[in-house]
Amino acid sequence: MKTILLVLFTLLFPSMVFATELAHQAIDLTENWVGYTALIIFVVAYSLVILEEQLHLRKSKPVLLAAGVIWICIAIYYNAHGMPHAAGVAIKHNFLEYAELFFFLLVAMTYINAMLERNVFEALRDWLVAKGFSYKSLFWLTGILAFFISPVADNLTTALIMCAVVLAVGKNQPKFVALSCINIVVGANAGGAFSPFGDITTLMVWQKGIVQFNEFFHLFIPSVVNFVVPALIMQFAIPSGQPDTNTGEKTPIKKGGLIIVLLFILTIVTAVSFHNFLHLAPVFGMMFGLAYLKFFGYYLRQSGKGEIDESDSPSTNLIGHDEELADPTNHSFDIFDKVAKAEWDTLFFFYGVIMAVGGLGFIGYLGITSEYIYGQLGATTANTLVGVLSAIVDNIPVMFAVLTMNPEMPHYQWLLVTLTAGVGGSLLSIGSAAGVALMGQARGYYTFFSHLKWTPVIALGYAASIWVHLLLNSHMITAP
Repeated sequence: MKTILLVLFTLLFPSMVFATELAHQAIDLTENWVGYTALIIFVVAYSLVILEEQLHLRKSKPVLLAAGVIWICIAIYYNAHGMPHAAGVAIKHNFLEYAELFFFLLVAMTYINAMLERNVFEALRDWLVAKGFSYKSLFWLTGILAFFISPVADNLTTALIMCAVVLAVGKNQPKFVALSCINIVVGANAGGAFSPFGDITTLMVWQKGIVQFNEFFHLFIPSVVNFVVPALIMQFAIPSGQPDTNTGEKTPIKKGGLIIVLLFILTIVTAVSFHNFLHLAPVFGMMFGLAYLKFFGYYLRQSGKGEIDESDSPSTNLIGHDEELADPTNHSFDIFDKVAKAEWDTLFFFYGVIMAVGGLGFIGYLGITSEYIYGQLGATTANTLVGVLSAIVDNIPVMFAVLTMNPEMPHYQWLLVTLTAGVGGSLLSIGSAAGVALMGQARGYYTFFSHLKWTPVIALGYAASIWVHLLLNSHMITAP
């Protein structure tokens, strides 16, 4: 919430200097029992994630365990070799990265849950139904909206919003929901690839100064191709007809619903402004934006008529208020209730992934992988494989490894790796923050295997976008 996204790891670049210095003290454990053990544990954990639906085991559990065991092995080895603090410093560095992601996602999820409670998406569903859109039209509409909103709002939050609309509109059509979620993931990731704020990998490249702000728009047409090609094929599997209106009644938006939407947009603008103008991590802007929602909840409490934010009233913990809180007819607006309803399994999954992959990087595997593919395979092949690898592991550590190695290659190749790292995650549901989050949000509809079924079609769009980029932008031969 590998996103929510968008400007999530702004501190990653100041920490790159730190990470480089730490790397000089690190011991290569890739051919040691620590490295082999870590690889086996990681593979087993990810296999359990893939089999989540069959085992009925939440995806956060295996990766949380794997992350802990990997770092225990690292710490034992370093302690035994007279470097007791090295592992501790490294794990704190990775935890700081996760903390930024956690709070960014938590704010985004809180806003989305608040909009859900205010019936914003229910009203949008009824509006779409009233317009007479068919399932196929809704498939395209949500995908296109995901593509064009993600460059501003980031691919994770965009995907969450569009998925909420799909669930509200087509919950009685599982196949429609599954295909639309795939389309949303592909559209959100593709849209985020041509904007510095659309994905963390694009932000990393922009922050590094390798690609200038306006140069990202050279990736617009390749991104369109990446989205449109699989969508054109998947649309033939969309059920015919249109959503059932049931009674035909329109769901009213509860008091303050549209204001919360505006506050969420303002929060995104604040996060971007914190980064762009104040040079502060966007997560601080998101937390600042949470205050907007808190104060608006206070306003709802003061305005009365059942729109009470019990969490902001200290007296709710006093004797005499228990009956009011227990009253099921009390439609209170409790912000902490929205926080509690965040997708915690997803948040803990990200913790496990980031810490586990960080451990593999500290052991030395990511550096070896980057050095091999660029030194032996060539830039185009290597950058194409970066996208494939990001679908299996995660695009953030993969891009981090590429930037740390800083291979010499033409400018259009840096644009290519920016594109592939951004859209490559669409190949698998676990390959991007958007996909992972939607597996949690659309549980039972959108799964790893429902996405895997369409991976060949998505791969066709992936290959086509690379070909279009090389055709249009290979004239940018000047090295950055």
